[in-house]
Amino acid sequence: MTFAHFTVAYWCVLVAALLPVVCAGIAKYGTFRVAPGKGGYDNNNPRAWLARQTDWRARANAAQANTFEALPFFFAAVIIAHQLQASQARLDILALLFVVLRIAYIMMYVGNLASARSVVWALAFFINIGILFSGFR
Repeated sequence: MTFAHFTVAYWCVLVAALLPVVCAGIAKYGTFRVAPGKGGYDNNNPRAWLARQTDWRARANAAQANTFEALPFFFAAVIIAHQLQASQARLDILALLFVVLRIAYIMMYVGNLASARSVVWALAFFINIGILFSGFR
């Protein structure tokens, strides 16, 4: 039995897919031991509970939504770059850079650093375009 080689870029796809879960965890942090009637996390109605959150919890939830939005383009770019036989080293570096920028983006979103967050978002977006075209000849 032969196993396919999982590239660093493919591992980055997995990490990127887990980032929305991390954002959700940040939004819910410290609320599981509090009764829902007293503001604790309400697993019976999680979307309504998240919609009522403010401050850093609301920003973590917004970061979760944006992180989900970024996934399809990143996934497609990595797959297309692999299919076009992009330089693996370049692809791996770009994918790692994308994930690092997205982690920084989440931190800046939760930390209420809007201008810096927007710059990091744009950088990650352009890195993703670079991934997409890394196999272009």
